[in-house]
Amino acid sequence: MQASVKWTDGRQFVAESGSGHSVVIDGPPDHGGRNTGPRPMEMMLMGLGACTSFDVMEILEKSRAPVTDCIAEIEAERADSVPSVFTHIHVHFKVTGKGLKDAQVKRAVSLSAEKYCSASIMLAQGGVEITHDYTIIEA
Repeated sequence: MQASVKWTDGRQFVAESGSGHSVVIDGPPDHGGRNTGPRPMEMMLMGLGACTSFDVMEILEKSRAPVTDCIAEIEAERADSVPSVFTHIHVHFKVTGKGLKDAQVKRAVSLSAEKYCSASIMLAQGGVEITHDYTIIEA
């Protein structure tokens, strides 16, 4: 896996993935940025959310769960001192479908958290407390 990050100006960068997709990353004006893209630490949270959502959806689809929507809402706390690392991250899944079974959703979230989500597991091994829960919404 590869990526590159090119500085444009101020605190703005263009990151390109090895698969050829780009995203602008920027800082706030008070740090020399222009607020034209997410902050680097926000990108980490979005990556974690996408990683665990990928797993949850794959597991639910394999179990033939009738999912019509899945949203992962991620909240994080950071240390007050530098480096301002994540200390706690909570992922709340809102899974919508017709007749979804609690056991299926619980299993998918647990398997992602404990076995499959590389981003979550890597951050947890680095000392970040990561918690997960879910709400099932009837379609």
